[in-house]
Amino acid sequence: MVTTTATSSHHLSPAFPGRAPWGTAGKLRAWQQGAMEKYIQEQPRDFLAVATPGAGKTTFALTLASWLLHHHVVQQVTVVAPTEHLKKQWAAAAARIGIKLDPDYSAGPLSKEYDGVAITYAGVGVRPMLHRNRSEQRKTLVILDEIHHAGDSKSWGEACLEAFEPATRRLALTGTPFRSDTNPIPFVTYEEGNDGIRRSSADYTYGYGNALGDGVVRPVIFLSYSGNMRWRTKAGDEIAARLGEPMTKDAISQAWRTALDAKGDWMPNVLRAADQRLTEVRKSIPDAGGLVIASDQDSARSYAKLIREITGTKATVVLSDDTGASNRIDEFSENNDRWMVAVRMVSEGVDVPRLAVGVYATTISTPLFFAQAVGRFVRSRRRGETASVFLPTIPSLLGFANEMEVERDHVLDRPKKAGEDEDPYAESEKEMAEAERQQDEDTGEQDMLPFEALESDAVFDRVLYNSAEFGMQAHPGSEEEQDYLGIPGLLEPDQVQLLLQKRQARQIAHSRKRPDTEADLLELPAERRPVVSHKELLELRKQLNTMVGAYVHQSGKPHGVIHTELRRVCGGPPSAEATAGQIRERIKKVQEWATRMR
Repeated sequence: MVTTTATSSHHLSPAFPGRAPWGTAGKLRAWQQGAMEKYIQEQPRDFLAVATPGAGKTTFALTLASWLLHHHVVQQVTVVAPTEHLKKQWAAAAARIGIKLDPDYSAGPLSKEYDGVAITYAGVGVRPMLHRNRSEQRKTLVILDEIHHAGDSKSWGEACLEAFEPATRRLALTGTPFRSDTNPIPFVTYEEGNDGIRRSSADYTYGYGNALGDGVVRPVIFLSYSGNMRWRTKAGDEIAARLGEPMTKDAISQAWRTALDAKGDWMPNVLRAADQRLTEVRKSIPDAGGLVIASDQDSARSYAKLIREITGTKATVVLSDDTGASNRIDEFSENNDRWMVAVRMVSEGVDVPRLAVGVYATTISTPLFFAQAVGRFVRSRRRGETASVFLPTIPSLLGFANEMEVERDHVLDRPKKAGEDEDPYAESEKEMAEAERQQDEDTGEQDMLPFEALESDAVFDRVLYNSAEFGMQAHPGSEEEQDYLGIPGLLEPDQVQLLLQKRQARQIAHSRKRPDTEADLLELPAERRPVVSHKELLELRKQLNTMVGAYVHQSGKPHGVIHTELRRVCGGPPSAEATAGQIRERIKKVQEWATRMR
């Protein structure tokens, strides 16, 4: 066994990494040093390092690769990355410490000038035997970047197993060691807990909370925006709702899509607020950039047009299937432009350290994607930098934002029924929807129309920071909103918390001086505006159905007739799409009818 200590890499360039956070250039961070020492002491064949986005996984991996090559433990390196852009980024980073990786390798013998290759998971999926042969011919270190991608499809996982089973050493890296499914990830150890459920077991973990305490990553301020939405459903019904109010899963999805429609008022107002925030941040971080993460290419182009109208300057647009996308990311990383708009392309691993303001303008709602997206903004370059991310007031997103410091493992064996669709209440929701489809007489499903966003507006809702919520609702452009947009861009984490508390106290005091007639918004402090969960909404709908069922026996009328009458009297959509307030109103009304008949 090799026993040399890991005090430093034998030939690391003093300039590596080129954009190290404050105080770390030219040396390993404490977590990287700790992980190196653990690896060298144990000499494992497989090693899983979990480190929060922005913590320096690449530096750790390449330092270890350099050490293993120098001590002849391995003879070549293979890096597997999620995207074409990332494999080029890996090759460039490796070159800075003297490891030459070919990012354009496709087949055949590798030129002797290279120490290895950088490839994608998709490339492994296409030709697993090619990479197996390479792993068998020479002692190989395989670095599996963001290894959860090996579970993206069964074929990719199987290909990775096939290709790298003979490898001498395998180093797995991830910033988000959890998936929304239960596909096992190759070369990851799973340990069974007391509950009988297997969870991934990391060899070294460096979470966001630790990194924040060390000043390696920025604190993230989440600014949430609500507003009134109006849309037309597939059934032809026009529905109005407010983001953040209790709604069914379908209604939340439709309200969310309505908010993100560039033709409404929500997106222009939020982009305007985000640009104001960027202006404030650039007072202390002159090259700070902003990123809008869009759902699709049409939306991305529409958002870029809005940014041009708001700022007078052009935004960089990055589309995943555009051959020049990688170059545009590199150019934006090096220049001083204000905004970039991207579809997924920058959601994971892409290193643009100057990104400090983000707009989450996509309907992707998995914790994995959310963590990856926020990870684009947390890389700290000097002490005191903060990151700001703008969100719609969607319950799942607010939940993710409040759980930034929670460490997760990938869970196998999770009980999951067919069609559950990653939602613990989906089966019950499905049963309820089916029941109501039979009971409601006028669902209009015979005349299905495309979903159509009709109109939207935006309201500043709350600020989320360090698992706490601050602020009261305010109009865009108001003094109250400006108070939060104007928070300095350079602050220590505890200073952020103190300043937010002061801003909220000032806002509440100002609100109390107003006559009630001037309070045109629901001016409640954030902590008094809890978001009703799917589970609570499900209980309300069950309560309504129970009340209707009881009234059926009392009145002799069919379920469908009673539901239809409740909709006629109380207004609103079918129960499956009604808000908590609308359901409570119907419960009250059916109770009133039942009392009259006694």
